[in-house]
Amino acid sequence: MSTATSIIADTAAGAVQGVRTGGVVAFLGVPYAAAPVGERRFRAPEPVAPWAGVRDAVTHGPTAPMPGYPPPFDALLPNPVVAGDEYLNLSVWTPDPDAQGLPVLVWIHGGAFVNGSSAVPLTDGSAFARDGVVTVAVNYRLGAEGFALLPDAPPNRGLLDQVAALEWVRDNVAAFGGDPDTVTVAGESAGAMSIGALLAMPRAAGLFRRAVLQSGAAHHTLSSSTASRVTDFVAAELGVPGTAAAWRDVPSERVLAAQNALGRVLQRPDPARWGEIVVNLMPFEPVVDGEVLPAPPPQSIAAGSAAGVDVLVGANRHEYRLFFVPTGIADKADGAMLAAVAAGYRLPEAALARYRSASPGAAPGTVLSEIATDWFYRMPALRLAESVPGSHVYEFGWETPVGGLGACHGLEVPFVFDTLDAPGVPALVGPEPPQALADAVHRAWVAFATTGDPGWPAYTPDRRAVARFGSGTDPAVEVVDDPRGDLRALWDGVR
Repeated sequence: MSTATSIIADTAAGAVQGVRTGGVVAFLGVPYAAAPVGERRFRAPEPVAPWAGVRDAVTHGPTAPMPGYPPPFDALLPNPVVAGDEYLNLSVWTPDPDAQGLPVLVWIHGGAFVNGSSAVPLTDGSAFARDGVVTVAVNYRLGAEGFALLPDAPPNRGLLDQVAALEWVRDNVAAFGGDPDTVTVAGESAGAMSIGALLAMPRAAGLFRRAVLQSGAAHHTLSSSTASRVTDFVAAELGVPGTAAAWRDVPSERVLAAQNALGRVLQRPDPARWGEIVVNLMPFEPVVDGEVLPAPPPQSIAAGSAAGVDVLVGANRHEYRLFFVPTGIADKADGAMLAAVAAGYRLPEAALARYRSASPGAAPGTVLSEIATDWFYRMPALRLAESVPGSHVYEFGWETPVGGLGACHGLEVPFVFDTLDAPGVPALVGPEPPQALADAVHRAWVAFATTGDPGWPAYTPDRRAVARFGSGTDPAVEVVDDPRGDLRALWDGVR
């Protein structure tokens, strides 16, 4: 049995006391910016005030205000909530604070830009630290607090929080054994979409050397005009003007209630009113504001904004089953719904027939999931790989035994972090997930964070090599050239 001992490390703002358990030292809930409340609410992140003495960092810090996942997702996705104002905090796991030059992985959590935190047990960084990678998990402002476009507030405050956390890493991670010049930023879902934006942001340039984007890339942003309509709706729900000055006096609980009201409206969105949200499905996303995010990220990345960054990007084989199966949408889908979704994605009618023929005998809901997975996740991943030479691409294909979910959205996360025994994991992965697969996936991520090479060939126009995990009986990496290339080609000029 391992015993816990206290360890102290110095940061620019003051000393913090973490705890060593076995071969890993954890420093939890360390503030990287001042609490974004009161007059600081809806402002850019500001430096945290230095403290005297030693600050305890032995439990997870407060989490950002969030609505929580609705049923049935609340039973599948762990989403702890910790009360408190100082929620711009991060946690660090290290094998040895006295080490020098260890690679660093900075995790940006997912949650559709409205949920999630660094306290999710699936993303505990102990296994990465055990294997020589200093791991940092960050919180950032969510929903309207982080992404509502307000005329008297800086845009994309949630992204600015992420930049502030990366600056903290640059300035402080050496005190935890890490190398500030060997930083990999990694994330899943909204976290990966955030990284797609960071790759295009001038303010993030030079803060990381590598990027891992899991089930999200650079395509998910809102235009300023659409974001303004979101602000107008929330303001109307609150009964106050759509300004930061007015919203600062509104309790966060009321803002969350207004967000939920918007979510109900968007279950049947009016395309004329809601623009790209009709297909993006998230009313709070990074906004192409012309300043923090000067242009759509795919455009900036294609022009070279991500030059010099090593990229690992990919998706799960059946991403959209997480959203269609538990909700019953898959069972309700019919030919008319399939045609409407394909048309919304601008796929020609012949392409829909190709998807049907690729899954002979499949129910409409299964085909719908295939198309939505490609539009939402696979094609953005491949487009990013095409834009950044030397990128590596993966596909996670192991199918959970839970309720027809297959290789669904979020399933790879506990395999990446080697946390199959963490609380809440069995709800999504089942009772006996394959540890050998976690060993293989986790090993590839460690290798990428350390060297920039996860262990398989880069994705090139000539070969289109993709590493598939868990798609067969052997959990080791299976490299396949251009899997489902005929379906990929259907999106040329479309997505």
